[in-house]
Formats: sequence, structure tokens, C-alpha cells
Amino acid sequence: MKKMDSTSEQRAAAATWPIPDLVEGTHFYMEKGFMVFTEAYHQARGRCCGNACRHCPFDHVNVRSAR
Repeated sequence: MKKMDSTSEQRAAAATWPIPDLVEGTHFYMEKGFMVFTEAYHQARGRCCGNACRHCPFDHVNVRSAR
């Protein structure tokens, strides 16, 4: 397995992250030490992740119901 340098790691992370440069106040805000993603972030992501996010613009379509 080839070891990646920090620049390669950053490029790989940016390629998998929907927004390469998150902007506080636009894509997220901090609340009690937690990062809360905004609707703008979720729109850029393009789909519901299934985690019942507070600002999900996709009506939580991938969230499993509690049994």
C-alpha cells in the first residue's frame, strides 16, 4: 500500500467532499461544540444522507423509521 503525502490526502478529501472549502455561516454553524450543516450544504451534497439532519431539504427520504 502506497503512503499518501498530506497534499495528496487533501486532494482526495476534497474530491469526496461535496464542497472543497466550507464557509462557516454559509455551509455550517457551530452549536454546543457540534458542526451543524445548513440547507445550502445539503443542497450542494445533492442527496439525503439518512442521518435525520436538522436542515435536510430532501424530506429525510433516506432516514430509517424508528421501530
